[in-house]
Amino acid sequence: MMPPSPALARRRTVPPRAAPATADAAAPGTAAMVRPLELVCPAGNPAALRTAVDAGADVVYVGFRDETNARNFPGLNFSPQELATGIAYAHQRGTQVYVAINTYPAAGNPGPWHRALGAAEQAGADAVILADLGLLDHAARRHPTMRRHLSVQASASNPAAIRFYHEMFGVRRVVLPRVLTIDEIARLNTQIPVETEVFAFGGLCVMAEGRCMLSSYVTGQSPNINGVCSPADCVRYDQEETRLVTRLGGFTINTFADGEPAGYPTLCKGRFKLNGRASYVFEEPVSLNVLPMLGALMAARVTALKIEGRQRGRAYVGRVVQAFRRAVDAAARGQPVPEDLLADVTEGARMTAGALSRSWK
Repeated sequence: MMPPSPALARRRTVPPRAAPATADAAAPGTAAMVRPLELVCPAGNPAALRTAVDAGADVVYVGFRDETNARNFPGLNFSPQELATGIAYAHQRGTQVYVAINTYPAAGNPGPWHRALGAAEQAGADAVILADLGLLDHAARRHPTMRRHLSVQASASNPAAIRFYHEMFGVRRVVLPRVLTIDEIARLNTQIPVETEVFAFGGLCVMAEGRCMLSSYVTGQSPNINGVCSPADCVRYDQEETRLVTRLGGFTINTFADGEPAGYPTLCKGRFKLNGRASYVFEEPVSLNVLPMLGALMAARVTALKIEGRQRGRAYVGRVVQAFRRAVDAAARGQPVPEDLLADVTEGARMTAGALSRSWK
């Protein structure tokens, strides 16, 4: 077994996460260390998993190669054997693995989702990320020792909803939708008995996650059932005279002038004409980035940061995880957090705090 890197060795000394972050005793003349935010990092294939682990991930989250996870794209995800091998690699290096089984089973056909739960448990997964009520109930009854997290697809964002999932199904952590401000998250964390995980970097979904029907309407494939949002086989880029037109399922999503960067056409990020003026409804299609607000998120008693990107390559995964490892460790030591580490890998080379600072129109 390879020896752990210095970063991994440091992570192993961090106290358990059940208690709020507090300052540890520090030697005279040194900065006090608080418990770092946990880094939950994406892996769309075994190579990306190894890259994320080696780059300093606390946790890697993955999915099976079928409709049971919300990133069901060709060439991505894991077979049961690949998952078991990946978990062994991660555990040898002090990293945990969560398995996203976060789509909604088709009526009358829960078998693939039930099998996914069994395969995750057999492979040694540290937690499963679930959204469907029936699947949560099945997991609580049939796999009671397996740690259960609530997917963002459940769209739970208030104390009553979160307490329901905790009391009924033993949920230990909730992944919060990207619609809450930091102040709202801080208040929420004083009223719930579970950990919270927030998105930290990558794609910015401006819909109520778990409730999006637009992609289903125009492509016939649902993000919440089939695991595909704006599938590539429904995307078209058409050059029309001096403009590039992007379309999804036959619907025009956006138009771009010559030389203007053209983003991937998702419905919630299209430009719409209102009162004669074309603009984005909520936010321009740029990347979410919470690096400037790590201190505020720690003060809000957030447990974990989730980096989006299971569709990305291993080079992207390694770069982003390394940057967040450096920033999170600096924040925990009370040192300045470098904020310009990832500008060249963001969508449109621009970044936003999204709803966390409520700058939306």
